Formats: sequence, structure tokens, C-alpha cells
Amino acid sequence: MRYTALSPDPEDVPAQQLSSEQNLHALHGREVKLLRETINQLLSMAKMQVEEKDKSDAFGLLVTQLREANQNLVLATFGAQDMQASAEATTLRQTEFLAMLAHELRNPLQPLAMANDLLAKKVDLDPQLAHVHGVIGRQVAHMARLIDDLLDASRVSSGKITLQLAPILLSDIVAAAVEVGQASISQRQQVLSVNLPKEALVIEGDLVRLTQVFANLLINASKFTHEFGHIDIVVRRHDTMVEIAVSDDGAGIALDIQPFIFDLFTQGFRSLERAQGGLGIGLSLVRIITQLHGGTVDVFSAGVGFGSQFVLQLPLSSLAPPAPDMDLQREAQLLPRRILLIEDNADAAEMLALLLTQDGHHVDVRNDGPSGLRAALDAPYDVIVCDIGLPGMDGFQVISAARAALAAPLPCFVATSGYSQLGEFDRAGEAGFDHYLVKPINIDALSKIITATVPR
Repeated sequence: MRYTALSPDPEDVPAQQLSSEQNLHALHGREVKLLRETINQLLSMAKMQVEEKDKSDAFGLLVTQLREANQNLVLATFGAQDMQASAEATTLRQTEFLAMLAHELRNPLQPLAMANDLLAKKVDLDPQLAHVHGVIGRQVAHMARLIDDLLDASRVSSGKITLQLAPILLSDIVAAAVEVGQASISQRQQVLSVNLPKEALVIEGDLVRLTQVFANLLINASKFTHEFGHIDIVVRRHDTMVEIAVSDDGAGIALDIQPFIFDLFTQGFRSLERAQGGLGIGLSLVRIITQLHGGTVDVFSAGVGFGSQFVLQLPLSSLAPPAPDMDLQREAQLLPRRILLIEDNADAAEMLALLLTQDGHHVDVRNDGPSGLRAALDAPYDVIVCDIGLPGMDGFQVISAARAALAAPLPCFVATSGYSQLGEFDRAGEAGFDHYLVKPINIDALSKIITATVPR
């Protein structure tokens, strides 16, 4: 069988070729478009990866920085703790040093003060003795105030100043302050004027601390006022408050110093002739103690050469101060007491024993703890005056043992010490002391304690 091939129509060939080329062109176009889209996607993905990598690198860098910052913070925290511990240790050492310094300075002041009190009883023997007695008294008091100010500065820094509050007459506070500051005022031949209202003004406060406030202001005014200058104390009542102004016509205070005058260790202008310018502690204590009493203190001065004025405001109290029974006091003063004095400083013991003997009391002296305890147990005493720092047994041990062994009625136990920290007061009370006197002993304060004790 034979087959015959059919040939395309010549007229149809160009059209078929054109359609095939168009299809190929369209297919090529689609492939190019798809390729471009793929390339664009790849580029986008690559870009995203780069961005993610940049973010990852930035995040890694941030993490590294945070880790380093955390390490530095930890190191800084430990450093701050070390610095705080070091500062606290330094403060503690400073406090301990000041306490020891005060103790060592007060010990030699004690016999000097007692000897000067004895000298006061002999001033009529020679005209010069009165002058010598005054000089010694002023210098001993000045040294005692400097020591107290040093310790008070430490208490202010640690917030350990406490008050023994009681209703007291403002006139008694001013009188006590004038008594303290009078020596400086008289020495410079200055004129002091005190203007008090007729009515009795009562403040609930600490007599010792408020006396310290006004005495500091008086002494400060005297120190910076020329000879024959004037110092004025003016008291005015304003409703429930009392205003006390201490003014002088002295050196004045520079305007740039006034905002800081109550800061610790701040000093105003000090010329060469004012060599005893103080420690820059007194006015800081004035502000702290005044604020503890609920009051305020301000300073006013037109500048150097125009004098100064310190104005305190304190709240008044409605309480009445206890009235002393003068008859009982006079009767008690006439009765002699049996006193045991336990003191290892031979000079201090001798001077104090002489003073108490001249007041009519019978005094026995022991110079160490064990012999003092034996004496306290062997004979009845009305008052036992015992130093804290003693050889053999300290004063705490002596009085604690005496209290445990003695039968009632017990003597009045009086501690004497060169230390004046609050902890020492507390330890003395726990050991059984009834009173705590800081050296140099104020003989008037000791006499009041003795006369308030009922004889056995």
C-alpha cells in the first residue's frame, strides 16, 4: 500500500511561524519577569538578612555594653560599701579618739579645778589671790568648754544629742548663762544689759543644754566685741512663743558668711588679736539644741563692723517649775555626811577631799577599786563618789558589787569620769550609779547631790 504525504499550504507558513515566535517571546518575557521577581526577592531577603545581621550585631554590642555596665555597677556597689564601711570605721575611730582625748585632758583639769575652788576660800589672805583664782577659773572653764564642744561636735554628726526635759524658768536659764559668760565679759570690761519681762516665763527644756546655748551666744558676742563694748539680752513674749535677742556692737558678720554661720566648723573673720577664736562649733550647737527644743534661731548683721544680733524663738510651756523647799535645803546643808571617795588620781582625790572636809563632811579616800570596795563594805557611808577608770576593778564593777552586798538603805552612788558619751551614762545607770559627773567636777553640783542625800 502506498501513502502520499500532504504538504502545507504555502500561504499558511508565515502565520504559523509568527505565532510560534510570539509564544516564545511571551514565554521568554514571563520567564524574565519571574527571574526578576526572584532576583528582587533574593535581594530583599539579602537586605533583610543584612539588616537582621546589623540588628543582631547592634543587639550583641548593646548586650556587651550592658554586661560591662552591670559589672561596673557591681564593682561600684562593692566600692561604695567598702567606702561606707571605711567611713564608718573612721568615724568610730574619730569618736573613740575624741573620747579618749577628752578623758586624758579632763584628768589633769580635775585637780586644777578643785585646787582653784580651795583657793577661793583663801582669797582674803592676799589681794593677789583673788586675781590668781579668777585667772585659773577662767582658763579651766575655757578648757572644759573646748573639750565639751569637741565631743558635742561628734554627737551632732551622729545625731546623739539627747535632752533631759523639765519645766524651767527662762530667767533661771539666762542667769545661768550670764554666770558662765560673765568672766569673758568682765575681762574685756564690756557692758552687759539684760532686759527681762516681769512675768515668769516657763520653758519645757533641758536647763544644762539651754544654758549652753545662751552662754555660747554671750561668749561669742564678747569674743567679737571690742573692749568697753556693749552686749544686750532682750526677752519678749509673743503669744505662745518667747523671743530672746542677743545683740552686740562688735565686729559684725560678713554678708557672704551669714547663710553658713550655723554650719559646723564655720568661722567668720578672725584678726590676729583674736587668737582664741574657738573651733567653729558653738553656733552649730546653738542651732541644733534650739531646734531640738522646737525653736528657731536667726542671725542679723549689716556686715563687718556693724555688730550682730542672734534671735531665738522658743515655745512657752503651761507647766509650772517645781518650787524648792528652802527650809529643808538649809536644814540639810547643816548636816555632815560620811563620804567615801574612790579616785586613783592622787592630786584630784586630795583636793576634792579637802573641799568636802572644809564643808564639814567626813571623807575617806581610796585609790583603787578593790580597796574602795572593801571600804564601802566595812563602814556605812551616806555618799560614795567613785571614779570609773580605776586600777584593779573599774568603777562599774565596784558599785555593782557594793549594791549587791550592802543592805538598805543604800548610800548615794556618784560616778565621776572624763568620759561623757551617752553609752557611759547608760552603763553607769545599769551598774547602779545614781548620778554621773563629768570631770572637772562642778563642786556646786556635787554639793547639791550630797545635801539632797538623807544622812544614815
